[in-house]
This record gives sequence, structure tokens and C-alpha cells, in this order.
Amino acid sequence: MPSGELKFHNGFSLRPMNPSDKAFIESLYRTTRDDLRMLDVEDDFIEEFIDLQQRAQTQGYGDMFPNAMYFIAEYHNERIGRVVLDFGPNEIRVVDIALIPIARGKGYGGQVLQAVQMAAGKVMAPVVLTVRFDHLRAKQLYARLGFVVEEPQIPYERMVWYPAAAGIYSGVK
Repeated sequence: MPSGELKFHNGFSLRPMNPSDKAFIESLYRTTRDDLRMLDVEDDFIEEFIDLQQRAQTQGYGDMFPNAMYFIAEYHNERIGRVVLDFGPNEIRVVDIALIPIARGKGYGGQVLQAVQMAAGKVMAPVVLTVRFDHLRAKQLYARLGFVVEEPQIPYERMVWYPAAAGIYSGVK
């Protein structure tokens, strides 16, 4: 097993991102921006704008979370997503989880979050994430995993999971 890889029971794994993942990350980002494809402008403009947005996201994550760790999610050694985590002094922040369309809704995001919760429970650190207020599917998952809304600031909500409140995380049923 490569250094830093985390394998799950069903063929799902996380490994540190490396430079050879660049094209995959660019392609993955494009699948998350259907909102921009609805603009009533030329396709070339949309594609350039998506490229610009991805560069801004990459720069923004680097500026806001300079110590973040970037992982590639794989299913049976095929890349299916990216996970960005920031291990701060007082919390673990889930900066981003993005999956390719065919992998969405299959429980992989939940597996990632449960693994983060288990690690956080060992050090008694809260897990923090931010979600769009209208992303109901994600919010339902987070609530099921014990996250609570701490700061609603439209268009986003900051959600937190506290290990003490979960009785030092023992799993989600």
C-alpha cells in the first residue's frame, strides 16, 4: 500500500494527490459547474470562464488553507474524486469533496466523512465544513452523520460535528 493511502472495505480508497492527477482534477471540476453551463453565452466563453473559476478555486484554497492535504478518491484503482482536508490547531476542516457524476450518491462522500470523524474523535477535534444552503442532498448526509448548522450565512451554512456530542464517534447506522 502506498504511503498515506487509506483503503476502505469495498474497493474505495484515498491516496495523496500527485502531479499526474492534474488533468483528472481539471476534468472533475468541469463536472461540478453545470450552473455555469446554463448561462446564455457562447460555449467558448463558458469553457474559458470555467477554467478561470477553477484557477480561482485552486488559488483560493491555497491562500485560505496553505497546509491543506489533497487526496484522490479511487474505486478499484480508478479515480473518482478529490478530497481536500485542512488539519488546523483546533478543528479538522473538510474544504472540499468532489466526485465524478457516476460516483455521486453511492456513499463515498459519507465514507470519507466517517473516516475524518473517526480521526477527529481520537483527538477530540470538531469537524467543520461549509455547504450551500440549497444543497439539500449534501445537508441531509451531513445531518445524518451528526453535523449541525452552526452559522447560517446565505448562501452558505457552516456545519460542525463535535466528537463529544457523538459519544466519541462510534459509527453511523
